[in-house]
Amino acid sequence: MSTIAFLGLGRMGSGMAARLLGAGHEVRVYNRSPDKASDLIAGGAIAARSPRDAADGAQAIVSMVADDAASRAVWLGDNGALAGDFARAAFAVECSTLSRPWVLELAKHAAAQGLRYLDSPVTGLPEAAAAGALTLFLGARDDDLAAARPLLEPLCTRIIRFGEVGAGTAYKLIQNLFGSIQIAATAEALRTAELAGLDLPTVVDALSRSVSASPTVIRVGNLMLDGVHDRDITFTAALRLKDTRIGVEQADAVNAPTPLGHAALEHFHRLVAAGYDTLNETKLLDLLRE
Repeated sequence: MSTIAFLGLGRMGSGMAARLLGAGHEVRVYNRSPDKASDLIAGGAIAARSPRDAADGAQAIVSMVADDAASRAVWLGDNGALAGDFARAAFAVECSTLSRPWVLELAKHAAAQGLRYLDSPVTGLPEAAAAGALTLFLGARDDDLAAARPLLEPLCTRIIRFGEVGAGTAYKLIQNLFGSIQIAATAEALRTAELAGLDLPTVVDALSRSVSASPTVIRVGNLMLDGVHDRDITFTAALRLKDTRIGVEQADAVNAPTPLGHAALEHFHRLVAAGYDTLNETKLLDLLRE
């Protein structure tokens, strides 16, 4: 079994760290808000004072944080994980949804310290993280992925390699931008149905069984129908805006035509600007009612 540093204990990260702990690894956990580590520590994880402290002696360093700024904070600097005295040829596994330019920069920093970098964003809800049922989107060398696979397997039911470092993030941003478009379109459809005098429960049920249905349409349609956006939050409006923004930035960087992506970005900009940043992304329907 290995010593693993786990950085970032939101709902996704906590579930992932618990899976690694349950697989028999020594797991050292760090979170900016230490209280989020209490359940894991009670289960046998070791609290670290800093990312550097967590990384000391580790065979793998795994990060699951909110954005580029948080990722930069846990990896770089005097107390960052890359300053740690980790094991020779250890793995650096970044599972967060980040911009592709930062991922490529981080990979260079990691390689300069002798780490084998795995670009490994994930897909799945927090329940999937806790159950080890995520899908990992990998950008990595074949030999690095082969060597890291036993460490990754407790987290997921599927690993898809898209190419070299950066390719996993490139795909994740495409998928999440597609999801943002679907969420915006679902909100527009439900508001149109409402204004047309249709019964929303009937509309949501019909859409969920239609050729237009997708897991995202079904999930957010029912959440929008419930109208409760301030508890059991799966994905905040702020995080959705971040993912949509970096997805559009990637598309623009490769000169892809993305009028739908830009339209979704405008919706989520408005949602956050209205003060709904900490609420569920599904609050978008209420914004369209204003």
